[in-house]
Order: sequence, then structure tokens, then C-alpha cells
Amino acid sequence: MVYSSKTTGSGVRYIEKGAGEAVLLVHGGGEDAQQWSVEIEGLAVRHRVIVAVLADLTPPEASGTLRRLLDDLAVPAVTVVSRADDAGAALAFTLAHPIRVRRLALIAPPLESLVAASLEDIRCPVMMTGDASSLERHLARVGRGRLHPSPRTPVETGQLLQEFLSGRLSSFDPRELRTAFGTFMTGVTIVTTAGTDGQPRGFTANSFTSLSIEPPLLLICIGKGAASREVFESARGFAVNILSEHQKDTSVLFASKRPDKFQHTTWRPGPFGNPLIDGAAAWFDCARHQVIDAGDHIILIGHIEAFSYTDANPLGYARGGYITLGLEQAAVNAASSASRTIVGAILESDNRLVLLPDHRPNGLSLPEVGRSGASGSASRLHALLAQDGIDATLGFLFAVFENPGSGEQCIYYRGEALLHARGRPVLASFDDIPWDRLPDEATRSMLRRYAAERKLGRFKVYSGDHRQGTVRAVE
Repeated sequence: MVYSSKTTGSGVRYIEKGAGEAVLLVHGGGEDAQQWSVEIEGLAVRHRVIVAVLADLTPPEASGTLRRLLDDLAVPAVTVVSRADDAGAALAFTLAHPIRVRRLALIAPPLESLVAASLEDIRCPVMMTGDASSLERHLARVGRGRLHPSPRTPVETGQLLQEFLSGRLSSFDPRELRTAFGTFMTGVTIVTTAGTDGQPRGFTANSFTSLSIEPPLLLICIGKGAASREVFESARGFAVNILSEHQKDTSVLFASKRPDKFQHTTWRPGPFGNPLIDGAAAWFDCARHQVIDAGDHIILIGHIEAFSYTDANPLGYARGGYITLGLEQAAVNAASSASRTIVGAILESDNRLVLLPDHRPNGLSLPEVGRSGASGSASRLHALLAQDGIDATLGFLFAVFENPGSGEQCIYYRGEALLHARGRPVLASFDDIPWDRLPDEATRSMLRRYAAERKLGRFKVYSGDHRQGTVRAVE
């Protein structure tokens, strides 16, 4: 296979084939680039393969040339692959420009290149091929490295590289990492654009950040796999609509793939031409300022051309669920009411419900304070739990309501518990809750809802008047 080389504006020669995630093959002036042909053909099926044709340069000089090549081609980050004596150039580039290197593959690197490099400073995944007895000690200096015997043919080299490219860039469990990110409470936005064809597009996002006051800049992130990614990337601008607490349904609509989102939403063009959602707590109409490649997302930076805001409470989001400030305020109002306040918790321990004996013969109740004596409070509830040997973490509100029969204001949280004492706490399976031993229909109704929502893995928060075992859901 014969390839024609091209030359960038800064004078760097290169060969290019394929499309997709970029792979940079580093090759010095003493080797014929055509010798990479088998690897090029194999990798180009799924990747954008770029062969850097370097002259006889020192590693620092080669590193600068590689950076200019990627800058000229507008490639933000690559997997770098080198063979034999070109390892020095690949290592120099990786160490000098770590954010530009996603992975590093060194095919049969000479030992002198590894000895001279600060391998312990490399944070991306590294693959080396060669003699284990010679390379193992050096690979151990790398945080995340893999060693393979030297491939016998270019086809084997290509297969090793394909396997390396298909591997994850992180050793973290993606679900666990997403859960950890989810503990950060955010607002909820709908990002919209008119697109180059004038058709409105939009998606729900909580990855929104104010960036600068002077100049006025903000940023949002969009996944590379999103259907509308190219539309937003090429549009002249976009708008960020910060949703109010009554717009959960709108958030769900724009999180879907429905093509008729805007037909079911009241909106208007903004001053800069991007769609603005009616009822939003605030909006920012922006011109596209910059697009940045960032892992599996792109970052869109917008220059704010116009904005407005209202006094409406914003819609919140954390741990996979929506949060409304109005419900938190309902809890505050209930706690400050002249009526008696009961504060309790629906706690789980080892996937079972935590109950406590109450004053009734054979009676059980949720951990709660305030039914007798002074009104309940979160601090009194924690004291009760500690007294019973229950180490509890109270999470989000689950219900805030008034029981009209007793006039009591009721506030219940949900959470997790670790039991340190035997005796009072009783653990009940959610499939076999002792309903007849619970104190009233309000508790039974609330636990029926909890058990049902627990199976779905999604909880709502309830506020209102308790009437005949029903608590009104706030959407």
C-alpha cells in the first residue's frame, strides 16, 4: 500500500486515513512510513489514523512538531503509538502534553528511552511490548500499564492495538462514578438552539456552569453520542433555560428522544434567536464562543447576549431524583407550626425496614419523635436513634403532610441505618411488613408508597393534607 503524505500549514508532513477517535503513529525519518501500512489499514476501519512523518529530530524537537501537527489538524487528544527508536519522541510528547494523550502504546521500546523518561509522571493507560525481564521494572513505574510479548507480525501488532484502543480509559466502575457525581446537587436546565436550519432543538442538562462575568460567559456539556451534538456544535449560539420547580414534566420531556418536544412546550425566540422556554426561573441567550473536546463530552462555551430571571424557585436534582425548594420550605413551615410536629424516618438496614416498639401492646412504629412531650425535631430524632444503637444517615425528605384527624404536622425522611445494638430495633422485610402492628393508616399509606417506589428505584416527595391514607404528590 502506497500513501501520499500531506503537509500542514506549519510544515509538518503526515499521512491520514479513516475517521473516528484519533490515533497518532509516530515514526522517525529513518524508517519508511509505508511499513505501517498493515496497522494503518486495520486501525482505519474504526479510527482516524494519523502518521506523523518526522525528520531526524531530538525527542524534545519531535514533541514540539507533534504538538504543531495536532494543532494544525484541530485534534485535541490522541492515542499515541510508537515503534522502536521513536519511543523517545512519543514519551517526550506524552510527558510535555499530558492532556493531549489518551493512551500510549510503545512497540518494542529501547531501554535507554525508558531509563531517560519520567515514567512515573504518566497518568494515561500505557501498553508496552517486548521482553518481560527487560521491561517489567520500567512498566512498574507507570501507574496503569500492560505488558505483552513482542508481536511477531504487523497483523499481531494491529490486533494488540485494537484491543488496547477498545479498553476503558479508567479503572473506575462507571455506574459508581456516576453515582458519586450524582451526590452534587444541581439545578436543571434545558439547552436549546435554533440550529443552522432554523429548526428548534433542545435537551435536558444539569452540566451547566457560570464561567465569567467579564466577559459574560457560561458553559454546558453535551455527550459525543447525543443525537443533537453536531447541531449544537455547529450552531451560531444556544440558550440555557433554568427550570422552575413546577417544570419537572418539561425536564422529562426534553430528556426523551421525542421529535415533537417543542410542539408540547410553550416557547418563544430569544433576543439572539434561540428558543426560550416559558415559565423558566431564568434564561441566558448566548452566542457560541468556543467548543472544547473533553473526553466523552464536548464543552460549549457561550457568550451571553441577553438574560432574564424571576423569583420562581428553581428545580433541583441529586442522586437521580428531583428536588424542589418549595417542599423543603413545606418542612420548615411544618416544623414552625403551632401544631405538634412529628419528625420520623423510613430507614433501611440490610435492605430491610427498621421499626421500633411503641407504647401499644405488640405495637411497632417508625423511628419518630414528637407524638408525646415536646414537638419533634431532627436533633431529637438523631438522639433517639443513638439511644437505640442506630447509626443513621438521613437522606432526602419523603413526606411532609398534616394529619387532619390529629392536627399533627408530619415530616418523614428516608435514609440508611447501621444497627449497633440488639433489642429494641426490629427489622422487617418489605414483602412482609407487619401492617396490623403499625400505629395508624397514615403510616401504612406512607410505607405502601415507599415500598412501591423502592421497587422502581425512584422516589418522589409528598406534601399536602393526609386524607384517608392519601398524600398528594407534588410533580
